[in-house]
Amino acid sequence: MTPKKQAPRVPQKLTEIEQDLLWHMQHGYQLETDSRGSNPLLRRVKDQEVRRPTSASRNTVRALEEQGLISATKSRDPLTIIWRVKKTA
Repeated sequence: MTPKKQAPRVPQKLTEIEQDLLWHMQHGYQLETDSRGSNPLLRRVKDQEVRRPTSASRNTVRALEEQGLISATKSRDPLTIIWRVKKTA
């Protein structure tokens, strides 16, 4: 029997925008920003569909990072940062 994957626990003090970004990231999208953390967009990994979260900003991304919910990874484009949901134990 294989263990079930558990979604990371989400702190209760997240804004609706932060919750929306995390939900999308847990359901097949990756969060991308420019090198300064601005202009966030969600890209579906399966087919590269792009969504621009209208209410999300650099501060939204920073808040998720400071809470330890997401972390930056390298991308092919040096001017783009890809953010991943951190896995919790």
